Amino acid sequence: THEKICRYIAKETESVVVSVGYHLAPEYKYPAAYEDCLNATLHFMKNIEHYGVDPACIIVSGDSAGGNLAAAVSQTLASRSDLPKLRAQILIYPGLQALDFNLPSYQQNQGVPLLFRERAAFFALQYLNGDASHVEEVLEGSHIPADVRLKYRKWVSAD
Repeated sequence: THEKICRYIAKETESVVVSVGYHLAPEYKYPAAYEDCLNATLHFMKNIEHYGVDPACIIVSGDSAGGNLAAAVSQTLASRSDLPKLRAQILIYPGLQALDFNLPSYQQNQGVPLLFRERAAFFALQYLNGDASHVEEVLEGSHIPADVRLKYRKWVSAD
């Protein structure tokens, strides 16, 4: 489903795009999808000569939950001195935070198809543990302890 956009990004940026099929929630819970993406990317990067790719031309990309995975893989690889550095990460409407579903972007887009606010919370729970019975608590923000909310307020807040 993503081959066309991957080819476009690769062509336009003169880079290599690593596109990984990964295990999906709720059948496979966190960290299965992350490990799939990380292991595939590590294999590719460790065997780069076999693929005939310039190590300076690697991009990791993803959309939606895949954007989350691409960001997580990029963060993990950033500290690896034994591998080539990524040229870039391309994140297309990534799911990057599930601390607060009441931020302006969630409020402004809560009724926009396909990813309604309630559906975003549902999918976040499915991804993490496969149990979506706590959607209301997540939407209210009661799933995060007050001390954690204060700790991350600098980065995750309406301000």
